[in-house]
Amino acid sequence: MRALIINCTLKPAPAPSNTEALARVVAEAMAKDGVEVDWVRAVDHDIKPGVESDMGTGDAWPAIREKILASEILVIASPTWVGRPSSVAQRVIERLDAMISETDDTGRPVAYNRVAGVVNTGNEDGAHHVIGEIAGALGDIGFTIPGQAWTYWHLGPGAGPDYLDDDRGHDWAAKTARTMAANLVTVARALAITPMQAPPS
Repeated sequence: MRALIINCTLKPAPAPSNTEALARVVAEAMAKDGVEVDWVRAVDHDIKPGVESDMGTGDAWPAIREKILASEILVIASPTWVGRPSSVAQRVIERLDAMISETDDTGRPVAYNRVAGVVNTGNEDGAHHVIGEIAGALGDIGFTIPGQAWTYWHLGPGAGPDYLDDDRGHDWAAKTARTMAANLVTVARALAITPMQAPPS
């Protein structure tokens, strides 16, 4: 089983990413459960604006899309900015939008039988809003969102330290991350045994 984590930090590599640090707790838990985990740091790729699967010359999204389609589990990891998902996360969601109308040979949406979850970090309040926005979009696209398929770390409201700078709340965030990983893997395995079929005509 394979998982893809798309880190939607605004910071290009090799800058440290608070969001990646928490997402790695999820990745490590999935790896212990036999899942092969791959990573994309979206800001390091030229993801063109648009709502198609391929926006033409230089667009990095088609290769990322192939990684998504090769995985049973997708995790979108985003920091909070101005109480909302990062602009990079919004770009990723807009590109995922094309999958709503894409089907396989049986007429089944290509996102079906893939599970998804959300990781969120920030030094201001708004975690549940960010998680709700991203999870809601992924559900619309066709991904299955298990219960408690999220983790977050915030010390808000207001400005404050980052995840990598403050140990407060790490134990809770890590425990929630391990629960998230277990739920994603369990539901992905269940869908492999009993897959969703094409919607009724």
